Amino acid sequence: MDSKTRLLNALTGKPVDRTPVNFYEIGGFAVNPDDPDPFNVYNDPSWRPLIELAEQETDLIRMVKPKLIPAGDNCRDEFFRETIEERDGARYTHVEVHIGGKTLTETRRRDVGVDTIWQVEHLLKGPEDARAFLELPDEAFAFDPDVSAVLEKEDALGNRGLVMVDTEDPLCAAAALFSMEDYLTMAFMEPALFHQLLQKFARIIYPRIEKIATAVPGRLWRVYGPEYASEPYLPPSLFREFVY
Repeated sequence: MDSKTRLLNALTGKPVDRTPVNFYEIGGFAVNPDDPDPFNVYNDPSWRPLIELAEQETDLIRMVKPKLIPAGDNCRDEFFRETIEERDGARYTHVEVHIGGKTLTETRRRDVGVDTIWQVEHLLKGPEDARAFLELPDEAFAFDPDVSAVLEKEDALGNRGLVMVDTEDPLCAAAALFSMEDYLTMAFMEPALFHQLLQKFARIIYPRIEKIATAVPGRLWRVYGPEYASEPYLPPSLFREFVY
């Protein structure tokens, strides 16, 4: 039994020749250990045996995000400015959002040799920033998904495994705009306002998911975000509101 059949059978409750073995993110992403980019942690020789083990012996589940193409009415450039700089062994991404006479700022940092993006400054710092963000027209987030990457990676995998379409949910998109403490404060103290952010992202994300699912039906999906409302962060009542 090949890996693709084994995984499909396991996921649908059918008999398998053995339990599938998957290393999740090791083999979950197609990496290049020969890329000399200093921000590519996988070119360190210590990674190669594990990468080869995953590629050759495990049942692969390759995570893939469809590319997003600006839709015809996209007006993102009217509001968003992004710059990237490298200094002191780090890559900084600076984002500015100009809306209603207010400027919202965000900074992300990626260090050489570390496969983590640190959120140095979050875009939204409180209720007033959230209200400003809500003034952004939905057209600033108008993108159409291109599923060609899903099909290309699926063809490349062959019988070695499955592709898994990757997406955030509205809660993830909204909560990640804040630091964890500011997000929790918003959720408890301004639930109606925070719910407006969820509604905004639902209008953006759900049609996109519908288009992807229609274009490539029957694929495995990973949806992340509900953990933001799990205990001990939020009570079950807010989990039901923010996730259900």
